[in-house]
Amino acid sequence: MQFNILEAKNLLPILVKAVIQGEKVIIASNDQTLVRLVPCRSSEGLSHWGILTGQTVADDAAFSPQVDDEVSKLFGEL
Repeated sequence: MQFNILEAKNLLPILVKAVIQGEKVIIASNDQTLVRLVPCRSSEGLSHWGILTGQTVADDAAFSPQVDDEVSKLFGEL
């Protein structure tokens, strides 16, 4: 299906539903194709908040007195 920009603007909810149902929708201006509407796909990887809960290791080595001493030597007393 191809629509000009004004038609697409007025029919946007209908066009979105059509794309979700598998229709190909093209928006054109002066019979020149400008864009194609496509459904979004969820990206692989993190799918929801908290997915890594329990899979991380807390490492407080960066906050040790030895690290503080090394930083002080490099940058002077802060």
